[in-house]
Amino acid sequence: MQFLYILPAVFLAVAAQEYYEPQVVVDAYPEWYVQSHQRERRDVTLDKKVGDGRVFGTLGQNDAGLFGKGGYEHQIFNDNRGKLDGQVYGTRVLGAAGDSSHFGGALKWQNPNAAASLDVSRQVHGGTSYQAAAGGKWPVGKNGDFSFQGTYGRQHGLPREYGGLANFNYRW
Repeated sequence: MQFLYILPAVFLAVAAQEYYEPQVVVDAYPEWYVQSHQRERRDVTLDKKVGDGRVFGTLGQNDAGLFGKGGYEHQIFNDNRGKLDGQVYGTRVLGAAGDSSHFGGALKWQNPNAAASLDVSRQVHGGTSYQAAAGGKWPVGKNGDFSFQGTYGRQHGLPREYGGLANFNYRW
């Protein structure tokens, strides 16, 4: 009975000693070839119209690693009130410095004299970031206009950011 255990064990020991991994030598491309034949980015992009909206997405690679982004954008209204678009999206990044996943949404409104936007995103197992911006342009007389823009935002872990710009243009 022990013979049935010993015979396969001896056979495996002999077979293991005879098997060896073949050495594979890979010749790298010469330096002149690598510099003259740069590899181009190969992103895969999707942009498809669906009803009043569109589905979009990108898969790609850069120096930081692999990334993917996808989402849906919808036109909520486009009439005398202006134009309002809404968007939901998600991103995933795989890299040497670590992986991250984000999801978020945005609203963008505009009419002939003004525009405003709000973008809120959240990192999975992380914090929330948001950006808000608004601006307007109003005519002054025949040849002038006054414009004002303001921004407010915060990225998780960083202080709040404020910005503003007022401008008066007059065309002689």
